[in-house]
Amino acid sequence: MRPLALIGLVPVVAVLPLATPARADFPCDELWGERNAVYAEAGYCFRTARGIRAFGNANCRYDDIRDVPLSARDRAKVGEIVRQERSNGCRE
Repeated sequence: MRPLALIGLVPVVAVLPLATPARADFPCDELWGERNAVYAEAGYCFRTARGIRAFGNANCRYDDIRDVPLSARDRAKVGEIVRQERSNGCRE
């Protein structure tokens, strides 16, 4: 069996996204969604029409965002997203 000639072929490199959603190339809407998904998973009851449309309130348990129990990992994730939102000039 003869090896295939690779002359003239350009290697293709796949670029994988970062593990965290808080990247400079994420638009504000995506950062908002990622941040609020963490709160929705933890049982936050959204008050805004946007939040309710996106996540609903069917299984919510916490009216005050300060009462939502987040793991250290989720708190860190939200903190990074908030920093990125600020860096990107996103508005709440």
